[in-house]
Parts: sequence; structure tokens; C-alpha cells
Amino acid sequence: MKAAVLFEAKTPLRIEDVTVDKPQAHEVLIRTAACGVCRSDLHFVDGAYPAPMPGIPGHEAAGVVEAVGEEVRTVKPGDHVVTCLSAFCGHCEFCVTGRMSLCVDPGVKRAKGGPPRLMLGAGSDRRPVNQMLNLSSFAEMMLIHEHACVAIDRDMPLDRAAILGCAVTTGAGAIFNAAKVVPGETVCIVGCGGVGLAAVNAAKIAGAGKVIAVDPVPEKRALAEKLGATHSVDANSATAADEVIEISRGGVHHAIEAVGRPQSAATAVKVLRRGGAATILGMMPLSEKVGLSALDLLADKKLQGALMGRNHFPVDIPRLVDFYQRGSLDLDTIIADRMPIERINDAFDELRKGDTTRSVIVFS
Repeated sequence: MKAAVLFEAKTPLRIEDVTVDKPQAHEVLIRTAACGVCRSDLHFVDGAYPAPMPGIPGHEAAGVVEAVGEEVRTVKPGDHVVTCLSAFCGHCEFCVTGRMSLCVDPGVKRAKGGPPRLMLGAGSDRRPVNQMLNLSSFAEMMLIHEHACVAIDRDMPLDRAAILGCAVTTGAGAIFNAAKVVPGETVCIVGCGGVGLAAVNAAKIAGAGKVIAVDPVPEKRALAEKLGATHSVDANSATAADEVIEISRGGVHHAIEAVGRPQSAATAVKVLRRGGAATILGMMPLSEKVGLSALDLLADKKLQGALMGRNHFPVDIPRLVDFYQRGSLDLDTIIADRMPIERINDAFDELRKGDTTRSVIVFS
């Protein structure tokens, strides 16, 4: 199969021929149809977060099941599926208390030092290729645990379905699962990339009274308004936070940070009203910290993370598909471009510029 391989951080990915093993117990082999290009992948490509090399990035995908290993009960060949990096075991403390996205059971992840399942090269030159985030979806095939995918309605377009696996699961999940937005509450979304726009759309679906989008790019603010933002604010303005506070008449109930920068997190905290909560979704540099002041604590403000939107993805993703099919969830507006795997480095260049929303790699 063809795959985009990262041999060294801060270097372009190379399209290589990679062989993939047959599925073993609890494993699923998927023919990839589409894969979103996420900023989380860029963190690994640019070396901000460590990853074993060589490896195949990509984690936001949809495809069709080709084959299954023994004991697989959740999907079957021919099923259309969406993948999710937060694979769950179903029996650890996190899973049985409803926090499936925090599952760390090694049984659903590719074991370190285990037998290689993806191989690069031929003959004596063969060498293992690492599966980044246990998915590696910038490839024509994916070999994953059955609890890292969920079957969806076959009428759902797979290029749209792909972005459900991360951007929409995270952004919408922050609204539905972490913030638990109540109809009429005010919400501020800081950052209008794929995750932020999904949060904007979800806030509209949840019935938020005011949805305020904050981003430095005018085109992204316009997209946010198309997706449900009632107001938008230029993040480059020195008075951006003050504008949000004025629009919301004293601060918002919920602020969602979807960029991954300390300044954005500080804005999310600043725009809160008394008793409000800020949810940080972006992957920040590992050395950074985010906090609340003593005055914030006295005002009962809250700060939280929401890994992958605190999803219960076997339930959440089919519901998101239904939202799309009924016209409530607008995935078409979030997707900025579709391109073949040979243009993967162009997609990352666009992501570095910060002007695009979501590019999707489409496999023929």
C-alpha cells in the first residue's frame, strides 16, 4: 500500500510502499477512504511532540472494513467506519465510570517492542514502521483495534465522515460532554479551525443564546457565523476579551479554547463570568502552563481539559452522522479542500499558515 511516512521531524513526509500484516484477534483491516489533516499531526511532524520514527501520521479517518481478525464483534467486512484515536477497553476504571476517552489499557494499543505490523522496504532492507497514535491513517490501509472504530450509516459520505473522528468529536464533545451547554447560555469559541468551527456548530445545536467566535482571520470568522456564531471578534484586537465581555453582558458561561496557545487560553479564562468554565482543547507546547488567579477562584471560575471531547465515540459518532444527515451539522463548510495523498506536505504547509480550516486527504 502507499503511505505517507515521516522519517524525521521537521522534514517532508515521503510517499512509500508499505506492507501491512493481516488482522489478528480483535483487529480490523480498513481500506482508507479519507483522512483529515489535523493540527495534532502537525505537532508530531514539526517536532513539538515526540514520536517514534519512522512513522505514519494521521488519525482522523473513515473507510471500509476489508477484513477482521478472530473475536471481532463490533464490525464486519463491508462496514463503513469512522476511526478514533481514543480506543477503549471497556473494563478499566475509566471505561466503567464513563470516561472512555481516558482509557490507557495497553491491550487496545500497539505494544512497544511487539512484533512489527507495518514494514517498509523489501528483502533484507525491510524495517518496521511505527503506527502513530495506533492508527496511521495517511495510508491506503489501516490495521487497528476493533475498539478504535465504529460502524456508521453507509449513506454517509466518507470524506465528510472522516473529520468526525477528531475535529468534530473534540469540538462538539467539548460542548455536549464537557461544558454540557444548557439552552440559553453564552459560549465563546477561541480559535476557528476545524475543532473550533465544530464547537461553534455544536453550540448552535445545543441552543446556546449567544455564540461568540474569536479568531484573527476574517474568513474564518465569516465561516463561524455561517455555522451558527451570533457574533465574531478579531483575536488580534487589543480589546478582544473586553468585546466578548461586553457582548455577553458580563462574561460567558463557557469558553472553549481550540488553538493550543497560552494567549488563547488566557483569553478563554478572561472572558468568563462568575461561575463560568473554560475548556482547553488545543495541544500547547509541553512546557506551558495555564492557570486561574486567586480572584478567579473566588469568583468560582473553573478550568478544565477535555481530551478528545470526552467522547463516548461508539455512541457519539453515529449521532453526529445523524445530525449531518438531518442538516443540523454542517461538515461541508468546515472542509476547505480535498487532495490526494501525494499532496500531504502541501496540506501541512496550509495548516502552518493558519488560514485554512480542514483539508481532507481522499484516497481513490
